[in-house]
Amino acid sequence: MIEIQSLTKRYRDFTAVDDVTFTARPGRVTGFLGPNGAGKTTSMRVMVGLTPPTSGSALILDRAFTDLPNPGREVGVLLDASAQHAGRTGREVLTIAARTMGLPRQRVDEMLDRVSLTEHEAGRRVRNYSLGMRQRLGIAAALLGDPSVLILDEPANGLDPAGIRWMRDLLREFADDGGTVLLSSHLLHEIEVIADDIVVIGNGRVVAQGTKDELLAAGGTLVRAADPAALLAALQAAGLKARAGAAGVVLAEAELPVVGRAAFDAGIALTELRAADGAGLEEMFLALTAESQRDHLSPGSTSNGAAA
Repeated sequence: MIEIQSLTKRYRDFTAVDDVTFTARPGRVTGFLGPNGAGKTTSMRVMVGLTPPTSGSALILDRAFTDLPNPGREVGVLLDASAQHAGRTGREVLTIAARTMGLPRQRVDEMLDRVSLTEHEAGRRVRNYSLGMRQRLGIAAALLGDPSVLILDEPANGLDPAGIRWMRDLLREFADDGGTVLLSSHLLHEIEVIADDIVVIGNGRVVAQGTKDELLAAGGTLVRAADPAALLAALQAAGLKARAGAAGVVLAEAELPVVGRAAFDAGIALTELRAADGAGLEEMFLALTAESQRDHLSPGSTSNGAAA
């Protein structure tokens, strides 16, 4: 289990992570979503002891990562597949890690086979690996110690469609066997397919979290007005369940006519009123993180690819 409580990380006047709280549970895949620069990687670096938090806590298996006696045997980590020693072979990278963790030599062969790196590929220098091969090697290193927790930042980068399917099946099997998976990715379709729970972060803050089914079902109606705070108050006063999103968006768990009538009765002129459900994870992601998107889409527009 991973427990993040009021986690904050500041760099002088810049707040990269702002009071983030969530839990990734055993037996489930938790998707960690947000635009570039939203705070995902910083949060993960704090979790694995690479970056000290300004305040708050990040516990893995009820302890800070740095307090784990043999971290690799309990937590598998892949934050940057390109950070591996370029002058060593893939086999050497895994062999050194295995010795550090006190693992038998045959464990290296088992992991090479599990991630489908051939004997020839294992003998090549990492500098000559494609990004997809580096990702496979990084996943092998994360799994090497037979951990119960996986923390993976963009593990599908560089993988072809077959490789992405392979990774998805591997992580699903890991979770189904009782493991905890925290997965960051900009490939929203892959998250939608594999994730059980979703945490959405924007500008360093959690803007939504819950089970995938809950978040997608709660799409309801997306509505905007010149004064979003007044709109939110009016909908709630009318007995509707509604929450504020980014960029003035209000998401209401009610049918379109009901939301429109509540706004009309309160004398609030709407600038947008449309169904928010049925568009899947991408639409929800864009609505919740619009304020922190680098590329701003006009109302009603959609993107053909993954957004992040």
